[in-house]
Amino acid sequence: MRIVLVHPNYHSGGAEIAGNWPPAWVAYLAGHLRDAGYSDVTFIDAMTNHMEDGELAARLKALNPDVVGVTAITPSIYKAEEVLKIAQDAVPDAVRVLGGVHATFMYKQVLSEAPWIDVIVRGEGEEIFTNLITAIDQGRWPADRKQIKGLAYLDGDQIVATQAAPTVKDLDAISPDWSLLEWDKYIYIPLNKKVAIPNMARGCPFTCSFCSQWKFWRDYRVRDPIKVVDEIEDLVNNHGVGFFILADEEPTINKKKFVQFCEELIARGLPDKIQWGINTRVTDIYRDRDLLKFYRKAGLVHVSLGTEAAAQLKLDMFNKETKVEENKEAIRLLREADIFTEAQFIVGLDNETPETLEETFQMAWDWQPDLANWAMYTPWPFTPLFQELKDQVEIFDFSKYNFVTPIMKPAAMTRGELLDGVMKNYRRFYMRKALFHYPWRGTGYRRRYLLGCLKAFLKAGVGRTFYDLGKAGYWGPQTKGKVDFHFDETRTIAEAQMEDWEASADRAAKAAERREALRAQGKARAEERSALKMPEDAVQTTKTKAMACGGSTEQMDA
Repeated sequence: MRIVLVHPNYHSGGAEIAGNWPPAWVAYLAGHLRDAGYSDVTFIDAMTNHMEDGELAARLKALNPDVVGVTAITPSIYKAEEVLKIAQDAVPDAVRVLGGVHATFMYKQVLSEAPWIDVIVRGEGEEIFTNLITAIDQGRWPADRKQIKGLAYLDGDQIVATQAAPTVKDLDAISPDWSLLEWDKYIYIPLNKKVAIPNMARGCPFTCSFCSQWKFWRDYRVRDPIKVVDEIEDLVNNHGVGFFILADEEPTINKKKFVQFCEELIARGLPDKIQWGINTRVTDIYRDRDLLKFYRKAGLVHVSLGTEAAAQLKLDMFNKETKVEENKEAIRLLREADIFTEAQFIVGLDNETPETLEETFQMAWDWQPDLANWAMYTPWPFTPLFQELKDQVEIFDFSKYNFVTPIMKPAAMTRGELLDGVMKNYRRFYMRKALFHYPWRGTGYRRRYLLGCLKAFLKAGVGRTFYDLGKAGYWGPQTKGKVDFHFDETRTIAEAQMEDWEASADRAAKAAERREALRAQGKARAEERSALKMPEDAVQTTKTKAMACGGSTEQMDA
């Protein structure tokens, strides 16, 4: 049974400016397959290798696999569909499988536009994909496909989704196979070290309206910290990794296990060999203010904070449950602990103006994080905020849903003006940092790290890959009126997906009506109870007895 996994060749000039990132999904999926007895797994990283379609087709023909599997986030979905179209032509007998967050929620859209896909894996892939592979291996495919949970596929003209599969309950049972990756190609530019993205927990208890992670992973689960450190030790000793970023949305949620994780790193002497970074919430930094230096001792050197927006109105819209003033204090606390800070701002909503963009810059400079990012608001088509804003969405070219292309057009700005405003913020922030901060921030690790970050920005800027500026034709303020984002305006929402959205919206509206009716009933009953007031002497007697039961002069007998 030969399986080929492919990471599609998609680039956008976002996170890539810091280096090439190893696709962790491959390691976890392949590890679970190996433990189930399927060890003939090959990985093709078309993205890191910038592999052209012809070369990919030749590789697939040479390997002649039984199954071709691809994953995709929203911006890479078309590239993933193209990979499986190439597979259809190159190895027509192979079963073509697509997974990932976009296909999980948008399977009706995907199957409508790419009917050559044999099956979609909906949700966490390890157990579902292994069950699928077992069915194929045993000759039960496609006859038994309706019995496999977590799939979607075309049956004639009908789109079929089987019952949702449960989440992976025992994350520690998944032993990733990192040996499939070409480690010499995954370099974190600021430190010039090999980089990995291991996973400590899945899910998130928070429900930020712009995020899909809590919907995809569903329940929140944390691995045994010792198992995670075992994995990191393997990455260091066997693959030469010198930096890692925990893939978790917020690894500090479970404080007890995060502390155990840090203790285990220190006990094994790993902070001398590897440093690491995380994304987390401002509120966790507040909570752990007395532990930050301990975290630094464990090798934590970089914290990216979801400050999101300077205007409290935006924080409330995103349901972040944080306050603007908390952001500055969290950054100060991290700086005192000698941990690099990165502030993330979301821009590009309907109410964005040149003034609000200026406000975010002033906030960033006042807070003084080491790094700042201005990400374009990207309305994932399966998030609550998209449902609220969908009447304002004009672009359905998902390849541009990449945090660097302005999908939404602010009411008071053109998209070119929005991009120019964001670039102005970047220019001012990093020019000032380059002249007055980075070169003078010590002579050791801190200075080297910050200058490495600046090098990454300059490399992407010179190469015109940063924010896809070269493709968009942006060369400065003088070109903001001529920017072309090359939206494919022929892309629309498939009829099947639209019907599903409308049905979901109808169910949500009915649920809201029921909640409102229940609130109204409760309010009416409360008013009725209030109207039925007790006589004054009864009220007084009740007060006296209540006071007596509370420990006054008339205690009840035992």
